[in-house]
Amino acid sequence: MSVLNTLFSSARLCVLAAALVITPSVDAQEVPQPQTLIPAPPQLAAKSWILMDADSGEVLAEHEADKRLPPASLTKLMTAYLVERELDRGSIALDDQVSISENAWRTGGSKMFVEVGDQVAVEDLLHGIVIVSGNDASVAMAEHLAGGEAPFADLMNQHAARLGMNNSNFENPTGLPGENHYSSARDMALLTQHIVNDYPEHYAIYSQRSFTYGGIEQPNRNRLLWRDPSVDGLKTGWTSEAGYCLVSSAKRDDMRLISVVMGTDSEEARAQETQKLLSYGFRFFETMNLYDRGAVLATPRVWGGDINEVRVGVDEKVTMTLPRNRSDELRARLNLNADLQAPLTVGDEVGTLEIHMGDRVVGERRLVALEDVEEGGFFKKLLDQVRRFFSNLISDFTD
Repeated sequence: MSVLNTLFSSARLCVLAAALVITPSVDAQEVPQPQTLIPAPPQLAAKSWILMDADSGEVLAEHEADKRLPPASLTKLMTAYLVERELDRGSIALDDQVSISENAWRTGGSKMFVEVGDQVAVEDLLHGIVIVSGNDASVAMAEHLAGGEAPFADLMNQHAARLGMNNSNFENPTGLPGENHYSSARDMALLTQHIVNDYPEHYAIYSQRSFTYGGIEQPNRNRLLWRDPSVDGLKTGWTSEAGYCLVSSAKRDDMRLISVVMGTDSEEARAQETQKLLSYGFRFFETMNLYDRGAVLATPRVWGGDINEVRVGVDEKVTMTLPRNRSDELRARLNLNADLQAPLTVGDEVGTLEIHMGDRVVGERRLVALEDVEEGGFFKKLLDQVRRFFSNLISDFTD
């Protein structure tokens, strides 16, 4: 098994293959362990919360994050996500006109104030869902996309399962109370991660402070949009059963955090408790982009192929969230499968990439072939068999 160790530069951690240095394995006991002090995460006046890095998915703080709770209007994050998905697929367009039904118009709670029989653009309804939490807009889009609230809820649950939201079940697109309507802080963070990363072209909507429709201007209820310039979304929620909830995201430099706070006792409390989480994350952690997708990390020998070496690397961006000022402790180790043989196809797993901090493995990714390797001709394969025999023989004597 081939082993490569790499020291990451503490100044720049966008590591490319050229930065890899072949060295012997590092004894974990020889790695210095600086005393970087990180306090315990803050305790919040809320039923449940979580703080997640949007790029790496690393959870930096949590409390009862898998507890099933009524999500109130946080539900509309899934409604908006499905609208954005259909826009991305091209099955609907922003200027498509949606007919407003009496059912949508009659829906109680917060409203965008559409009228029965109105023809309203998808773009306006999406703004109404996200910015002013319009229940009427949410029902109108559910009817437009799925023919009704019940089939739309079925779609919501199918996509929740696809995204790994294991503690969510939706009965409607609005978040109005339902006997079996629930979600969790972790699930809402996962959903937000997909909203941010999957459809960035629509994300600017979540930062808008107000929306006007039919001559009625309504403010965004996320107070942090006014208080913290790094906060650019996402959604508030409230019912008497759920309490005051807030999903927020903020970006400072190259780090984006997602916070979910559920079950506080006031609008001010959900803003303050969210700010505590975000401040903790930005102060004590940093996000490092270690490898780009498709970066060539090694060119090992391949036997019996039409070429002698194959480029291998990662098929996804490798991002890590680390305690601040500890990047110089990182080491990368490539564990390549022994005796790679043709044929190989792009994407075939050929080993693993391990990221070490001191004596701990803090990340692991697949290593894959980045190019196809076809089988060589008869004489090429025969010659490689001979070479491989002597290579293994020499290796046995030197081990």
